Amino acid sequence: MIVVKYIPGKEGTTMPYRWPADMIFTRLDLTVEERWCQACGCRLTLCDHRHRRLFTLNGPLHVVCKLAHCPAAVCPAHTRTLSPESETALAMPWWVLGWDVVCWLGHRRFARHWSVGQLRAELADTYHIRLSDDAIERYIRRYQQMLAARQHDPHRLASAYADVDAVILAIDGLQPEKGHETLYVVRELTQKRVWFAEALLSSAMVEVQQLLAQARSWVEWLGKPVRLWISDKQDAFVRGIAAEFPDVAHRYCANHFLRDVAKPVLDADSRAKVKMRRTVRGLRTIEREVLADRRPSEAPPLAEAPQETPPSEESQAKEGAQAVVLDYCAAVRGILNDDQGGPLHPPGLRMAEALEDVQASLQRTLEAKKGGLRTSVWRV
Repeated sequence: MIVVKYIPGKEGTTMPYRWPADMIFTRLDLTVEERWCQACGCRLTLCDHRHRRLFTLNGPLHVVCKLAHCPAAVCPAHTRTLSPESETALAMPWWVLGWDVVCWLGHRRFARHWSVGQLRAELADTYHIRLSDDAIERYIRRYQQMLAARQHDPHRLASAYADVDAVILAIDGLQPEKGHETLYVVRELTQKRVWFAEALLSSAMVEVQQLLAQARSWVEWLGKPVRLWISDKQDAFVRGIAAEFPDVAHRYCANHFLRDVAKPVLDADSRAKVKMRRTVRGLRTIEREVLADRRPSEAPPLAEAPQETPPSEESQAKEGAQAVVLDYCAAVRGILNDDQGGPLHPPGLRMAEALEDVQASLQRTLEAKKGGLRTSVWRV
């Protein structure tokens, strides 16, 4: 396990101060790109070396940075130490992972949805990089910060909207739990980009309008007209968009609209589910009877224990029938406890369809079987 040390006031961690003794490093020497002092024109001289170790996907590196400075004592740049700029192409300061490993982590985490445990195991097994879970999470957060900075880069943003005639904006709030801060997200839908997000303690119009004003400044900077705003009918959104974008159409979110329109249907569907649950009862009683019948009777003393005999065809058929009854009970219980679904396919309607399928299956079973099984299955 690689041990890293946290320095207060520094972003991240230092280089590992304890590496495995048998680890083999590839040495890489880096020199300053500038050869002459920009202040006085003197030739720069080597003054020190900085050593650091990095993990890369191609193996561990021992990077030696050759530092230089101007030798002229009267030069104003004499006290300034220059380091190779190519070092930042390998890793950021205080990082133990190279850029390639950080990008690998971010791609696997967000493009392939790997868990931290999967990332940790794959790093250890394939690349022999051993990191703790919190270290991996810290580098993933850094990846997110860099990705957000790249998305907000003005030149990249302008190039992304160079061929766009008008933008369509949407705003929505995401609250993890009641009483917590609400994360308000502003998105642009033509290019499917998240412009920015901010957590607000209050949904008052004054605070929400600040986000809308920021969106207006982005639109003015891009020089693109706003074709449409999409949000729910929250009062702060309605009044704020009307104030910041007075001539822009404001459309109700289709998801919220459908949910509100379907609310009476969902209420009726909920009442239908209650009636169906009242009708289909007695599952647990049937299961207890079957399990009690399958439980072997109390065994006789060891001295009087009879020799084991193979089960008869009748007993095998009975056990199979009991297993079928238990399977039916489990299936019906799962149907009654299924509350998932939206307004396009209400859970009560889906419950009724599933119960009809079970009823048809029971009818086919009753037609195929006779005797005691008929009574047990019919009770389900």
